[in-house]
Amino acid sequence: MKCTQFYPVVMTNEVSVTAQFYRDHFRFRPSFESDWYVHLQSEEDENVNIAILQCDHDTIPKQARGQVSGLIINFEVKDVDFEFDRAKASGLPILLSLKDEPFGQRHFIAQDPNGILIDIIKPIPPSEEFVNQYAQEAVST
Repeated sequence: MKCTQFYPVVMTNEVSVTAQFYRDHFRFRPSFESDWYVHLQSEEDENVNIAILQCDHDTIPKQARGQVSGLIINFEVKDVDFEFDRAKASGLPILLSLKDEPFGQRHFIAQDPNGILIDIIKPIPPSEEFVNQYAQEAVST
């Protein structure tokens, strides 16, 4: 399969609230907007997209309708400290404060209105304990 684009679709009862959350906190703009589906595109990179879908819409098979659970959305950024300060100032619910992880991330974790975790990440060099678990070309320097 040759994929031409990949993006998450959040199923929710609160389409407009959820779309507004991603617009306010993560600088997305709508490229399609209806009462049951909103497709959002990053204002900073058109290749970064997320969609919001009414969880009981007819396009979803009946057995799959419902809320999202068990999901973390990662946003990799250039300046995680700046994003953390901006998130705190805007009132974004922060569940894990900014910290460095030995496996090679500086990050913090927030939460959207549906309970989905949002991990804001900047890769950093991993500790000796983890460096050998990376493919050589994937190690952050």
